[in-house]
Order: sequence, then C-alpha cells, then structure tokens
Amino acid sequence: MNKMQAPSASPGPQVLPWDLPRFRNWIAVARAHSLWEKVFSEALAPLDIQLAHYDVLANIFHAPGLSQQALAEKLLVGRSAMSMLLPVLEKRGLIERRSDETDRRLRRLWLTPAGEALTRKAMAVHVAEIEAMMQVLTDEECNAAGEAMRRVGKALEARSLAARSAEKP
Repeated sequence: MNKMQAPSASPGPQVLPWDLPRFRNWIAVARAHSLWEKVFSEALAPLDIQLAHYDVLANIFHAPGLSQQALAEKLLVGRSAMSMLLPVLEKRGLIERRSDETDRRLRRLWLTPAGEALTRKAMAVHVAEIEAMMQVLTDEECNAAGEAMRRVGKALEARSLAARSAEKP
C-alpha cells in the first residue's frame, strides 16, 4: 500500500484522521491560510479596509468594468455577500457602480481615483506580506508549493463542476 493512501476498512483499531499524512498536510495548508488571513488583515488595518474589501478592490483594479455577477463568481461568494460589500465601498467613494451600456440589467464596477490610490497602497502591502511569508521557502520549494496548490485547485474545481452537473435534472 502506498504510504499516502488511507488503509482499507478492516477490523482493528480505527485510523484517526490526524494519523493520515494527507490529512495532516492539508491541516497544515489550512492553518497557514488562516494565519495568512489574520496577518494580512492586520497589515491592511492601517488603511482602514478589511480583507473582503481588498479582494473586491483588487479584482476591480485588475479588471475594470467587471460585472457584479462576474466579481461574485470570481470571489466564490453569493450575490447577497456582494450586495453587502459594494454599498460600503461605494459610500466611502472607492467604487462606482454603473449600468452596462448595452444591457441595463448589468451593473459594472469601477474604481474611483480614491479607490485606485487606496488599492495601489493595499497591493503594495499585499506583495510585501507575501514576500515576508514566503521567504522561509527556497525558490524551488515556492514553485513546488504553487504547482501543487494549482493542481489541488483544478481537482476541486472539477469535483465542484461534477457535483453541479449531477444535481441538474
């Protein structure tokens, strides 16, 4: 049996999740992600933005004119989450929501000059925090970790797509 495979069900002592290397390694990834969110949120605090705000601003910066629906899909959140986040950013004068010129039902998102300036500052913080976090890895380790997580992400996307396809009548 491959060391990374869970033993098949058999009489005897139950194998506990934390005894399995894949489980332990995934917990390490999840813990690192949780700690990253904590550290990055603390680093964004002086800019008076939360992590969710930064996600919205950075995505609009990257793709100006993005629709609200496309942003929600990209961030893996529902429309209700978007409907709570966007008004906050709009009231602060960081984003504008405009009707699409060809389809008035669509609302497109744009950064204001103040939103762009704040996003640029937050992106600099983001890059600095990533550099600080990843400096414990060699370039090879960093590339291997990235490649492994991209493969895991693709596998999860495929599972999600398969599950959604199975739900459709």
